[in-house]
Amino acid sequence: MTTDRAAAPITVIGARENNLRDVSLRIPKGRLTVFTGVSGSGKSSLVFDTIAAESQRRLNELFPAFVRNRMPLRERTSADAVDNLTAAVVVDQRPLSGNSRSTVGTATEVHPVLRVLFSRLGEPSAGPASAYSFNDPQGMCPECDGLGRATRVDTARLLDEDRSLNQGAIRFPAMAVGTPSWQLYAESGLFDPDKPLRDFTAEERELLLHGKGFRVKRASRRGVYQNEYEGVVEAITRRYLRRDLDSMGARTREAVERVAVGGICPACGGTRLNEAARASTVAGRTITELAALEITDLVAELQGIAEGLGTRPHERAARPVIATALAVLRRVADVGLGYLSLDRATTTLSGGEAQRLKTVRYLGSGLTGLTYVFDEPSAGLHPRDVHRLGRLLLELRDQGNTVLLVEHDRSLIALADHVVDMGPGAGTRGGRVVFEGPVDRLRRAGTLTARRLTEPRRLKPAVRTPTGALTVRGADLHNLRGITVEIPTGVLTAVTGVAGSGKSSLVTGALPAQHPGVVVVDQSAVGASARATPGSYVDVLDTVRGLFAAAHGVRPGLFSFNSAGACPTCRGRGTVRTDLAFLEPVTAVCEECGGGRFRPDVLELRLAGRSIADVLAMTADEAAEFFTDPAVLRGVGTLREAGLGYLALGQPLSTLSGGELQRLKLAQRMREGAAVYVLDEPTTGLHPADVDALLELLDRIVDRGGTAVVAEHDLGVVRNADWVIDIGPEAGRRGGTVVFEGTPAALAPAPGSVTGEYLRRELAGGPA
Repeated sequence: MTTDRAAAPITVIGARENNLRDVSLRIPKGRLTVFTGVSGSGKSSLVFDTIAAESQRRLNELFPAFVRNRMPLRERTSADAVDNLTAAVVVDQRPLSGNSRSTVGTATEVHPVLRVLFSRLGEPSAGPASAYSFNDPQGMCPECDGLGRATRVDTARLLDEDRSLNQGAIRFPAMAVGTPSWQLYAESGLFDPDKPLRDFTAEERELLLHGKGFRVKRASRRGVYQNEYEGVVEAITRRYLRRDLDSMGARTREAVERVAVGGICPACGGTRLNEAARASTVAGRTITELAALEITDLVAELQGIAEGLGTRPHERAARPVIATALAVLRRVADVGLGYLSLDRATTTLSGGEAQRLKTVRYLGSGLTGLTYVFDEPSAGLHPRDVHRLGRLLLELRDQGNTVLLVEHDRSLIALADHVVDMGPGAGTRGGRVVFEGPVDRLRRAGTLTARRLTEPRRLKPAVRTPTGALTVRGADLHNLRGITVEIPTGVLTAVTGVAGSGKSSLVTGALPAQHPGVVVVDQSAVGASARATPGSYVDVLDTVRGLFAAAHGVRPGLFSFNSAGACPTCRGRGTVRTDLAFLEPVTAVCEECGGGRFRPDVLELRLAGRSIADVLAMTADEAAEFFTDPAVLRGVGTLREAGLGYLALGQPLSTLSGGELQRLKLAQRMREGAAVYVLDEPTTGLHPADVDALLELLDRIVDRGGTAVVAEHDLGVVRNADWVIDIGPEAGRRGGTVVFEGTPAALAPAPGSVTGEYLRRELAGGPA
């Protein structure tokens, strides 16, 4: 009798990635499993770095060697065994892949559907579907090549009029003195290379900037070449400005941006399309007008078009086209993104918005038997929209898929068929499975997560009295409707509202614009490379190197694994990676330094009996006991104040969780001693216990006489705020107004506030 491997659970034996401590567990297939635990407990190491990574590695092995050699190669995961895997689809919070040509419409593939609709019904017709595409020569605006923006060279930035060509008058790296491009101008005989540009005649200037249509000679070490002449402006425009800047390297892009100015394309008005595509209408609407509508409005518009269709063949053919678009658009609205428009560039979306768009795309795939892996899908969502997301996740499961969530939200945990709780703590104090089973049993398990799920949720006993106010007048950024708001000082203020209501526009846009002294801690990523460490981030390591150097009379650089002290074999990495062509690479501890990252002679130099490697292995808590230097104590104190005392000073930032990086950034900014701190959704990626640590940080800011303003969805933060400003009532054009101002206690019964409704539910003990 054979066993049904398709139904057998995913089995992990002896997982050791990052801080995992020989973790073994069985995960049921065809179920929704939620992985919980404090930030740094090992959730992501287990789900993403072990299960998903091993699944994707094995899937890649099925491709021919020629293909594998051109794909990202993955190492075998650090586990004794990972069995009964299915193909994994990872839905993380990284920005959607794309560039300035990628929009919400192209990412969801609704825009291609609209193009088909217009090719069937458009009057006057522009032609086939591709004739309505801004990414196709048939449909794109010829002036901006479908980018919607016209960028031109600013000669005032490009040229130094007081210099000659030989002196580097052209301020563009690709045309610097000595380059082949520079030779076209300085050594072609067309110009006096020693004459300052301000002395050029009008004819010479025109020739330098815009000349073309003839050939000139250019000398090189290999001989004399005949080259087509192209003026400076013409060359930069053709080579760079007519290309997508996002596809260029960082240095090239910066160089181009220094000499260019841009704006809305005057030919197409930013619509990206040519005249024929812009003129075509369906039911009186152009395709650009439909793409500019908020998705909730677009749904209503398409429904109206469908209802007005007749029985002619081309009208019958349009019905399934509209039905396809509506099915996707309704799913987008269901994940709380109804305020977006199809023409919104994907590069402007937040991580949470991008992740929800990916979820919508997978929901429409119709595939079964897959493992979907989600990273904090509730990030950036109001409690109301979390419920909508939950329905979509259950839909994925019910299609016959396995769904794995790394999540902290109580309402999503409540939906789980199976829960894996990691802990008991973070870092070296985590890495174990402390509970495994159904939600009902978790509530009685006594773990930190269980206590947070079952503890009563109450308002803060007493709120602080404001010391004054920062007035924001006539704020009209994005969807804000010219609102005037007084933000109290000397207290903790929570700015709430559904996603897209205008919270971030108010606190990270309008407020700092009118009050430049505030410090904004946004959601931008910390530079989390393998070379950056907590010790370097809080400016401790330079002082430590100085102490070692002074003790032994040598250079401080000897005690840096990025400088003179690095092990020559592994170059300060501590590991050696061996590339085996199309086989998976192998990474092993460096035999020369034993993973210590330094030269052996450097490791012999000690400070109070400890080598530099020993110091880097110390946690912040241990370093606080070991050192007496004030600068070191200030730095490690920053880590401890953020609740990160368990981190090793030399641990790569790339191994930290999102919640740990967020708190690290906040604690570092707190050292600036500003009066007002503004935070944009600081609880993203945080366990409820980590939210408590964050609130302690915010309370310290206020208790020291400062002001803290947070744009937040987390009701735990709202309950513990002194003042609440609720923006809404809905998202996009239906938002942007002040719905409520007052204390949390007054918010709960406030009419017309979605946030108040969910706060009221939470205080009553019901589902948030």
